[in-house]
Amino acid sequence: MSTENHTDDLGEKVVNVLKTIFDPEIPVDIYELGLIYDVFVNEDFDVKVLMTLTTPNCPVAETLPVEVEEKIKSIDAVNECEVEITFDPPWTQDLMSEEAKLELGML
Repeated sequence: MSTENHTDDLGEKVVNVLKTIFDPEIPVDIYELGLIYDVFVNEDFDVKVLMTLTTPNCPVAETLPVEVEEKIKSIDAVNECEVEITFDPPWTQDLMSEEAKLELGML
């Protein structure tokens, strides 16, 4: 199997792990909430997650990125993990999945 397939598989595992992490204020996982902007996996199985928070002064600004990093590092195949927080573009409710909007009664 090519490295590309392995990195795709790992990317899928990372997304599955991200779907187990919830924003403490909103009963929806951070992936469906639209907080994850991108997941990069290189051929060395290093993972980089580009994510945002609902607001810059979010109460979990210190703990959420650490939780994301630790849970991704718990995947056997992951070599390194880096979580980068960005507020560009700022998070809006438009980034939420249909599933998240339905869960929160917005549809």
